[in-house]
Amino acid sequence: MNQNTAAYRIGEAARQSGVSAANIRYYEKEGLLPPGARSDNSYRLYSADDVHRLRFIRLCRAMDMSLDEVRTLLALDLTRREDCHAACVTLDEHLQHVRTRLAELQALEVDLLALRSRCDGTDAQCHIIEALHQRADAQPLSDGQPTAAGPGKRHV
Repeated sequence: MNQNTAAYRIGEAARQSGVSAANIRYYEKEGLLPPGARSDNSYRLYSADDVHRLRFIRLCRAMDMSLDEVRTLLALDLTRREDCHAACVTLDEHLQHVRTRLAELQALEVDLLALRSRCDGTDAQCHIIEALHQRADAQPLSDGQPTAAGPGKRHV
């Protein structure tokens, strides 16, 4: 790193960016952040640009963007028209994921409300727990493994 670049050890980069040190290491491993330079005593060092990149990643992840979506956005140049189009496509695809997830969550809310209405806590047995046990028994097995039930797969 040159003299004009601030050099933060991982703990300070974590504090400055709001990203944990463990996640900084993970983002390096995933290629979202270039590996930090090393000081003479082998500490990882991060620049102000690295801290900005970590904030960018944190912001995108807070919007529930997948690592691939973040990777795509990080690779784009804000001054190229083609890259602006790619950013729009990425965001449109993410919006579709969010809309799908909202529909899944609304269906889950309806299911939970119906489950909650089964019991007011005054009966001799809890009909909520009873219904959950019935559902657990009714779940089909696939190759000896329980299948996923309910909402779609997690957007990682």
